[in-house]
Amino acid sequence: MQKPVYFDNAATTFPTPAAVRRAAAQAILYTGGNPGRGGHILAKRAGEAVYHARQTAAEMFGAEPEHVVFTLNCTHALNLAIYGALRQGDHVILSSMEHNSVLRPVAALAERGIIRYSIAPVSADAEETVQAFRSRIQPQTRAVICTLASNVTGQILPYREIGTLCREKALIFIADGAQGCGLLPVSLHDDGIQLLCTAGHKGLYGIMGTGMLLSDGSVPLRPLMQGGTGSLSASLRQPDFLPDALEAGTVNVPGIAALDAGMQFVMQQGADRIRAHEAALCKQLTAYLERLPDAVIYRSPKADYLPVISFTRGGEAPDQTAGRLAAAGFCLRAGLQCAPLAHESLGTAKGTVRFSPSVFNTAAEVAALCRAL
Repeated sequence: MQKPVYFDNAATTFPTPAAVRRAAAQAILYTGGNPGRGGHILAKRAGEAVYHARQTAAEMFGAEPEHVVFTLNCTHALNLAIYGALRQGDHVILSSMEHNSVLRPVAALAERGIIRYSIAPVSADAEETVQAFRSRIQPQTRAVICTLASNVTGQILPYREIGTLCREKALIFIADGAQGCGLLPVSLHDDGIQLLCTAGHKGLYGIMGTGMLLSDGSVPLRPLMQGGTGSLSASLRQPDFLPDALEAGTVNVPGIAALDAGMQFVMQQGADRIRAHEAALCKQLTAYLERLPDAVIYRSPKADYLPVISFTRGGEAPDQTAGRLAAAGFCLRAGLQCAPLAHESLGTAKGTVRFSPSVFNTAAEVAALCRAL
């Protein structure tokens, strides 16, 4: 059987670096204790592995180690941030490029009459986008929830300018870093982000079942879950300090060790270098698609993009295009990519075909994809 060529890294990066695979295996083999739940050697090893990962994340994103909360994925982190930070009567502002991991919890709170929300349209012009957020601020506005970059087109939002606006208006900035972390320079302190949510299994080259919520420590968060933390065990109340407040139950030590190795891989390789390599592959595909009279590429020359290409072929539904490519051995994502609001903005009711390479893809693989197209 022909080995599939994987171009769906915006969903989950594959393959992972060898160091990531080794870290997960070593954690399973040698770090079998429960972190923070005992004084024996295996519990200590597990605790040390988890804390080292907190240190790595803190270094990478400008946080304190104790403000790094490990989660199942970015969706889990966003739910912790949204349900934890918002209160009765609050108003929040979202961008028109948000993923369902933001849209659904916000809509659920709105349906229950707890909050209200507005949508700020994202344009190719950064100033227009920031003004769209500014114009929707109300007296009850408590937070802005915004992706760093669209998972559909890769368009980079002006997150630093949005962070400045949030500081100016004393708003909480909850950032969805699922696509941007690992490719963009992101710092809670420098970018005005109070709560950064991200996936471990995308641009950070970890494994599935991992994510993070990083806080600057300024926003009290109510926990979604209560349970064992290894701290304050005599109390019936969940601890109110991070990370314990939001880490009820045993954390995924092998996954966290693998995520630690993934973050170290990104820092060693350099996010700029990784992004440049992937951007060159996107440019190669774009050059080919531009020669096809029936191809539409969803990019604007006025905007900045991460290495993601969304496209359609005239007369062929996106799932048909992706299905044909899958039969030829190429893995691309078709449909709405869990971001219906973004497709509403783009006018792509049936979705698009999304190409998203990783540092491990090659120009030869892209050339083969072009021949298949």
